[in-house]
Amino acid sequence: MTGTIAQVRSYGRSVQLLMVNQFTINLGFYMLMPYLAAHLAGPLGLAGWTVGLILGVRNFSQQGMFLIGGTLADRFGYKPMIIAGLVLRTAGFATLGLVDSVPALIGASAATGLAGALFNPATRAYLALDAGERRVEAFALFNVFYQAGILLGPLVGMVLTGVDFRVTCLVAAGIFAVLGLVQIRALPARRGDGAATAQRGGGRRESVLGQWRGILANRPFLLFSLAMIGSYVLTFQVYLALPLEVRRLGGGGTGGTAAVAVLFAVSGLSTILFQTRVTAWCKARMEPGRALVLGLLAMAAAFLPLLAATALPVPGGGAGRWLLAAVPPALAALLLALGTMIAYPFEMDTIVRLSGDHLVATHYGLYNTVCGVGIAVGNLLTGAALDAARAAGVSALPWLALSALGLGCAAALYGLQRTGRLAAPVAGARAEGVAV
Repeated sequence: MTGTIAQVRSYGRSVQLLMVNQFTINLGFYMLMPYLAAHLAGPLGLAGWTVGLILGVRNFSQQGMFLIGGTLADRFGYKPMIIAGLVLRTAGFATLGLVDSVPALIGASAATGLAGALFNPATRAYLALDAGERRVEAFALFNVFYQAGILLGPLVGMVLTGVDFRVTCLVAAGIFAVLGLVQIRALPARRGDGAATAQRGGGRRESVLGQWRGILANRPFLLFSLAMIGSYVLTFQVYLALPLEVRRLGGGGTGGTAAVAVLFAVSGLSTILFQTRVTAWCKARMEPGRALVLGLLAMAAAFLPLLAATALPVPGGGAGRWLLAAVPPALAALLLALGTMIAYPFEMDTIVRLSGDHLVATHYGLYNTVCGVGIAVGNLLTGAALDAARAAGVSALPWLALSALGLGCAAALYGLQRTGRLAAPVAGARAEGVAV
């Protein structure tokens, strides 16, 4: 941990602040969101479909608006979008704790989602700009802070929600408000080339639609985005398939809850402890494309312990059943975390390289939107596979399908690397919106 702190200090103030920002953003978000559904269905007494609608609006407003958020960041600068996102989330979280009408809750949920769409692309583009040639290492450190917030947030939220969920909402809103004030005072203004260099002949500013057409003509970027969808579907199974498997075998009592907690602890702690070492090892030994392939292979392998466990007899109860419910999913979570540790810094760097350092926030926004749609479809199919496996008595089916998805995406990335499509675009090609 001392080495991680020393690495953080080696960067400029803006990069350090962005990392602390991400930790604080995740702390505030995850101290509230895991308990929102229970609040809506419990004290507020809303129907299940209404709860699903409110949560779905948040996800849709974030994933659907990433491209807009990235475009605005490139047009008007990174700092204004980061601050605007923090202000929106402050208002959204405070409203969630103070209102009980469905329209107001939907509006607050939409605001919290839009907030993420504003500051996420801007933050990543800002980090890539100020980290310069050290952006791979910077994104590795960024992931450490990111995971630390995810790990600590639910614990703080559990304590506050034990008092009152409204307290949780107001504390989370206060965190975002303070963070916004810090950005106003301490975060230097930065902007990409979207406002300064997005010009056509005769000095006219290139239109937003023209910029989007140029990005959509960048075939390597689009192919890379599609190939990486599987990585997000696989890592999301820490929140979907793995907890469901733990509950199926371990039950919903204290033992099952403890086993689910182990999943998140393994995932978060392994990243905090080993991310920077994994990145340094990979960077010293392989090209970015190879590291991405290796990360996807690790994710594909994550479901092999679960596949192997399906061949074992299920104990009737006791410690044996708890171990079967906890150990294979925990190993899967560990391998998924390892795959993410390997791939994530190179993934973020590859997006910048494929953009040609042009409209970086917009590229991040489109990338997040593509992957967000992929996650939604992937989760739907995963849920269907879990249901089909239970109905047919073929418990190995979901794990075979997920492993195959990882192998397929690894093969796609290998093909992109072999054909040179993960290299930076040819100079001059991006300026004319030519596919390379």
